[in-house]
Amino acid sequence: MGTRRGVADRSAQNGRVREAVTSARRVVVKIGSSSLTTATGGLDDARVDALVDTLGGLAADGREVVLVSSGAIAAGLAPLRLTRRPRDLATQQAAASVGQGLLIGRYAAAFARHSRTVGQVLLTVDDVTRRAHYRNAYRTLRKLLDLRAVPIVNENDTVATDEIRFGDNDRLAALVAALVDADLLVLLSDVDALWTGDPARPGSTRITEVHGESDLAGVDIGGAGRAGVGTGGMVTKVEAARIATGFGIPVVLTAAPLAGPALAGEPVGTYFHPSSRRPAARLFWLAHATAPRGRLHLDPGAVQAVVGRRKSLLPAGITAVDGAFTAGDPVDLVDTAGAPVARGLVNYDAVELPGLLGRSTSELAAALGPAYEREVVHRDDLVLL
Repeated sequence: MGTRRGVADRSAQNGRVREAVTSARRVVVKIGSSSLTTATGGLDDARVDALVDTLGGLAADGREVVLVSSGAIAAGLAPLRLTRRPRDLATQQAAASVGQGLLIGRYAAAFARHSRTVGQVLLTVDDVTRRAHYRNAYRTLRKLLDLRAVPIVNENDTVATDEIRFGDNDRLAALVAALVDADLLVLLSDVDALWTGDPARPGSTRITEVHGESDLAGVDIGGAGRAGVGTGGMVTKVEAARIATGFGIPVVLTAAPLAGPALAGEPVGTYFHPSSRRPAARLFWLAHATAPRGRLHLDPGAVQAVVGRRKSLLPAGITAVDGAFTAGDPVDLVDTAGAPVARGLVNYDAVELPGLLGRSTSELAAALGPAYEREVVHRDDLVLL
């Protein structure tokens, strides 16, 4: 870790943290399965009510709240007589289909005590990387907030496959925060903060603030926390904090019972300072939420055009194609050494491209028709890596 600060310096830092948290008008809160359920599965009503009372208070103060909630699979275990989280995807999806209804029903009842309506938003990676789907996801979340409802977001585990999963809801929460242009992301767990090692281990110390990667040097985030019903750990939370702060969003990481003090700006948990820049939200999603379905090999001129001049990728600059993808899928653009330099949404199926390589768009249009006078990857659908 970096240099230890004195008491006065720490107090000044905490004052800035409090101001950044209390001034946030749009807040994304993520809570994990282990903070909502019993160790054997099933929702813990007291924990759900405690969370909702805190968030209901925020909403009553005029702040916009988006809740990213795990717990669907865990909530479905007991009704299906499953003793532990299943490993195979089909059984996970079955548990999610049972548990998601129980989860949203419990939230609806709890928020009703605060005169708030909830809206369920289930997302897959495709929903936020394909242009039309991305706009729909944003509009839905924006309209729910405009109507003073509380969007409750989860990964659509009932239909997601291994190839199109976010992987964990910490990452999903960071990406949702970018999608809605949030002012703050709060990650709630069963650990009160980021520690230098396992909190139960002698010598481990709590980290109050993280300004950058240097503050994480030597930190063992191998993962403390209650196992059994969740998929995340401290590794996924730190990665989510990296994603959100890279979009200019501050992050507070703390335990679920400390949600109230954390959102009141008290110096609990760990505060991750944001960067000063905010990239385009959809391209940010493209860089962080997608896995490439293929690779397009570029010649040196195409690399320079895409990376140096931020141009669209044309067929003439492609030397080879790898993968089995369809139009609209994310693909990596790689240089002559095979290193990815950009990621974009491709406008052609993989089977179409080999016959187009090395040819100009005007030549293709003359030979094949005007439909082929288009970019392989448009610059608006491309992000540099």
